[in-house]
Amino acid sequence: MIPEPSARNFFAEHSAVTSPGRHASIFRELPHQVGELVDLIQRLVVYDVVAPEFYGFTVPEKRRDEIHMRRVEQILDGILALDNRPLSSARPIERRLAGRCHTFTLLLLAMLREKKIPARARCGFGSYFNPPKFEDHWVCEYWNAAEARWVLVDTQFDETWRAQLHIAHDILDVPRDRFLVAGEAWTQCRTDRANASMFGIEFAHLWGLWFVAGSLVRDVAALNKKEMRPWDVWGAQPPPNHELAPEELRFFDSLSELTRHPDASFDELRALFQSDERLAVPETVFNALLNRPEPTVLTSPRTA
Repeated sequence: MIPEPSARNFFAEHSAVTSPGRHASIFRELPHQVGELVDLIQRLVVYDVVAPEFYGFTVPEKRRDEIHMRRVEQILDGILALDNRPLSSARPIERRLAGRCHTFTLLLLAMLREKKIPARARCGFGSYFNPPKFEDHWVCEYWNAAEARWVLVDTQFDETWRAQLHIAHDILDVPRDRFLVAGEAWTQCRTDRANASMFGIEFAHLWGLWFVAGSLVRDVAALNKKEMRPWDVWGAQPPPNHELAPEELRFFDSLSELTRHPDASFDELRALFQSDERLAVPETVFNALLNRPEPTVLTSPRTA
């Protein structure tokens, strides 16, 4: 369905996470085509886990925390500290910021929103990392006005990734059966169209319906423009290998329906997120990678 103007306007404005802050001016000279922006971002960031195998580069120990940068303004600080040339200048691998899927996604969100193009992060699972499993992943979903539809874009997959994983689909228009938003993954698992033990993250050896539930909470937050990190844990997210009780299953069933059709459920999603403490992002969340609580620091966006 075509989203109401209020929904389109909501996703065309920055969040506290995607605001470029003092770096806003450097966004104004960037290209307007989504494909060009994706190509540019791929030459600013390198995925740390595969960097040694794919690019022959190991991120130095002192730079390992770059993947934890939460806000785009901070991410841009990091990019420019490594190489202060214009963003349009491709960086060599060793001068690209270390990131994960959310880093690539946040940069595209920020660039599109700066151009007043509605865009939102979607948390879910990709089927193209190690099939038949579905890997935890984030993509950008933007409103293509010319085609009057939301389009999924996988910013992370440069030519090296595509060659390594034999990616044949269009990364600028990812098929909805190749990337499942968390709500769709949940529904398929709950209706036995998919096996929940196939959903999770390989290098952490974490799989199961509890993992899908956690991704679903992050997707609800992203649809409310609280773009967290894939390893942020709070509220309703179950602990590892938790067996969900009937009331929990019903709760996540309801979230699945809302997030699978977020335009139809826009007002309800907003109201639920603001009123339900199980979903609302608190001032402190748990960093599951570093095994420690951390402040979210999601203040109001600043403008340059």
